[in-house]
Amino acid sequence: MSQVELPAASTVADAAKVILDGIKGDREFPAFKTASLEYSEDWQCFTGFPVVANWHLEADAAPLFEEGLRALALKAAVYALTANDQMAEIPIAVPVDEMTHAMLAQAQLLQRIADARGISIIHQTDQECTNYRVGGYTHDCYRLAWGEPPARYWLDHEEVARRRGVLAGLYESIGMGRSGREHTLSFAEPVPA
Repeated sequence: MSQVELPAASTVADAAKVILDGIKGDREFPAFKTASLEYSEDWQCFTGFPVVANWHLEADAAPLFEEGLRALALKAAVYALTANDQMAEIPIAVPVDEMTHAMLAQAQLLQRIADARGISIIHQTDQECTNYRVGGYTHDCYRLAWGEPPARYWLDHEEVARRRGVLAGLYESIGMGRSGREHTLSFAEPVPA
């Protein structure tokens, strides 16, 4: 997908601000936020959130939730302007994308909010793009809507790859292969009752 095919960043930014305000103004938004943030027991991703320096779930959850909302609003804006779900899968930074997964897990609440607001929430794993870069299309749209994105969460693709390499080495050192996709732990000794 080339940038010439995509709507102007300023147009996307204006639409995304309206979409985000609508989502936050929905009567079910507080329940959606609470459910998304309580999803923490299932947030054991080895290569998404842990690429954030000094990651701390409780401290980072709320600000990252805001970034996930903004990412979904940007994608919904592109879809609203193009009616093309593949184009709407604009590059999102890995930690932010990971948060959107926690939000998307609240499927019924999010769908009711989207329906009430007349928007489409776009996400399809085999179409998602985590090739985010400062100065790219997503960055331009975000900056025009809300100012500079927090660099703590909006990490360039190359930096994410580097940090994932660091994590993979650490995981490997404790028997976790392929960044947590396999391990050599046998769990031979049960925990005493």
